[in-house]
Amino acid sequence: MAFSLTVESALCLHSQGGRTAINNILSRPSSCSFSLLPSQSVNSQKNPLRSSPSIFTVKASSSSSTLTEPQGFTIKSVPTEPIEGQKTGTSGLRKKVKVFMQENYLANWIQALFSSLPPEDYNNGLLVLGGDGRYFNREAAQVIIKIAAGNGVGKILVGKDGIMSTPAVSAVIRKRKANGGFIMSASHNPGGPEYDWGIKFNYSSGQPAPESITDKIYGNTLSISEIKMADIPDVDLSCVGITTFGNFSVEVVDPVGDYMDLMERVFDFQLIRSLLSQSYFRFTYDAMHAVTGAYAKPIFVEKLAASPDSILNGIPLEDFGHGHPDPNLTYAKDLVDIMYGENAPDFGAASDGDGDRNMILGQSFFVTPSDSVAIIAANAQAAIPYFHSGIKGLARSMPTSGALDRVAEKLDLPFFEVPTGWKFFGNLMDSEKLSICGEESFGTGSDHIREKDGIWAVLAWLSIIAYRNKDKKPGEKLVSVSDVVKEHWATYGRNFFSRYDYEECESDGANKMMEYLRDLVSKNKTGEKYGDYALRYADDFAYKDPVDGSVALKQGVRFVFMDGSRIIFRLSGTGSAGATIRIYIEQFEPDVSKHDMDAQAALKPLIDLALSVSKLQEFTGREEPTVIT
Repeated sequence: MAFSLTVESALCLHSQGGRTAINNILSRPSSCSFSLLPSQSVNSQKNPLRSSPSIFTVKASSSSSTLTEPQGFTIKSVPTEPIEGQKTGTSGLRKKVKVFMQENYLANWIQALFSSLPPEDYNNGLLVLGGDGRYFNREAAQVIIKIAAGNGVGKILVGKDGIMSTPAVSAVIRKRKANGGFIMSASHNPGGPEYDWGIKFNYSSGQPAPESITDKIYGNTLSISEIKMADIPDVDLSCVGITTFGNFSVEVVDPVGDYMDLMERVFDFQLIRSLLSQSYFRFTYDAMHAVTGAYAKPIFVEKLAASPDSILNGIPLEDFGHGHPDPNLTYAKDLVDIMYGENAPDFGAASDGDGDRNMILGQSFFVTPSDSVAIIAANAQAAIPYFHSGIKGLARSMPTSGALDRVAEKLDLPFFEVPTGWKFFGNLMDSEKLSICGEESFGTGSDHIREKDGIWAVLAWLSIIAYRNKDKKPGEKLVSVSDVVKEHWATYGRNFFSRYDYEECESDGANKMMEYLRDLVSKNKTGEKYGDYALRYADDFAYKDPVDGSVALKQGVRFVFMDGSRIIFRLSGTGSAGATIRIYIEQFEPDVSKHDMDAQAALKPLIDLALSVSKLQEFTGREEPTVIT
C-alpha cells in the first residue's frame, strides 16, 4: 500500500507522538476485518462525550473480497444487505445517531449515492467534505473518505476537524470546481449521542442534489449488496495538510478561508467595519455552540472590528452545549434575553447548527424571516456591492409570507414561488433568473452560492444598517433595525405572519390529518365561507420547474381567502423522528396605524380557524405547539 504525508501532516503527527505515530500508521496491516475509531483530535480527550470508546463499525468480514488495487491500495468488497428507512427528506437523510451507528447504515447510503451517480461525476474527481461539528461527524468522515476512495474518487478536500458550514461547502465546491460535496449535519436539530445526525450530497454547482438523484439513492438502498471500501488507515483531520494513498489524496483545509474571500467580494467590508468599530454601536452574535463559532471571530472580530465579547457561545461543541441550535425566539434564549433586556445592544443575530439559517433582532424587536428577505431585497442594490448592477429576480418558498412579492412588484422584478427546500431555487439561479430568495424557516440567501447562508444574511443586514447610518455624526440618533422594518412596512404594508410547529407528532395521526385536509380542499368552492373569511381557492400546492419542467406534488395544503389571508398546512421533512406539523398563518395589513399590533393578536381569528379546520387536536392529541414563531 502506497502511503505518503506532506510536511504539514508529518509535523502534525510529530506533535501527537512523533515517530511512533507514523510507524503505527505505516505498520498497520492490510486485512479484511477492521473497525473505525474516532480520529484523534487535539481536544478529543477533553470532550466528555468521548469518555468511552466508539462502538461504531463497518463490517468487513472474512467473506470480504479484494476487488482490485489500481490506485495503489486495496479496495475491499464488503457484503451488505438493504436497511429500511433510508429515504431522504427535504434536505438529506436525518436520523438519530444510534440509527446511523448501526452496522453499515451510513456506509450503505454512501455507497448507494455513488451507485446513483454517473461515474464521470466522481471518477478521479474532487469532492468536498464538511460538517457542523456535531457528535459522530469524525467517525462518519472516515467512512465517507474510505468509500469515496473505494469508488474511484481522486481527492477529498475536508475542513479541519471535519468542520465546514453548509454555506462554506457550497462556496468551496464552486470555487475549487469540485464535482460535489458531502455535508454531515442535521441542521438545526440537537446533537449528541442521544440526538440527531444527518448526511446530504451537493452537486457541482454547490446545490443540494435534486429529487431525481435522491430518488435513485433511495432505490439503490433497497437493493444494495456490496460496499466498495478502500483499506486505508484513518486520516488525521486535526491538522491542515495533504495525506496521499497511491492515487488518492485527502487535503485538510482551513474551513474559513474560501468562504471569507467570497464574503469580501459580496459585501463592502470597509462600510460594515465603519459601523462595528464604533463604540456607540453594539453588536451581538450567538453562534449557539455550532459551526459558525469557527467563522464568527475571524469574520466579525478580526476582519470587521467587532468587540471580542460580542460573540456568544462561540466554541463549536459536539452537543451544541446541550442546546437546540435553532435560531428562533424559543431556542436562542441567551440572545433573546439580551436583546429584550435592559440596555440591549443595537443589533443581535444568531445562526443554526450548520450555519445556513439566521435570526435578526433589534432592541426588543424581532424581524420575521419573511420580512427579512423582503427588506434585504428592497435595499440590496444600494447597500451591497454584489447587487450594484441590478437584481435578476426574487423568489420565496410557498409558505413564506407575501412580503417579498410586494417588493418584486414595486421593483418590477421577476418573481417565483417554489416548494419548501433550497434545492428548488438552484435551477432558477443557474439559469440567471434569480438573485435573492428566502424561506420563512429562517433561511435567506442569494446566488453567490447554492445554499441558504446565515452569516451572509447577518452581513446583509449589517450592510443595510451601516449604509443607512454612513452619514451620521457621533451623537446623532442611529437608524435602528426597527426603524428600517417600520419604514418598509409603511412603504409596502405589513404581512402579519406566524408559524406553529408541532414537533415529533405520532406519524399516523399527522398523516391522517393531512389526508383529511386534502380531501377537504378537493371539495371546496370559491366563495365558501369559513367564519368571517370567504375562500378564494384551496389546493395542495404543486410546482412545475420553469427551467427543466420537473414537477413536485403535495407540497402543502393551502386555504387562500378573498382578502389575501392564507392558512397553510404541511409536514416538515427536516426532523429525525416522528412527524412535525407546521401551520402557517398570514394576513396583509395596509393600514399603518395597525402595524404595531402584536402578530399573535392580529392573527388570532385565523389561528383559531386553522386549528378548527384541521382538527389537529383530534388527530394528534396535541393541545399546544412546540414552537411559535
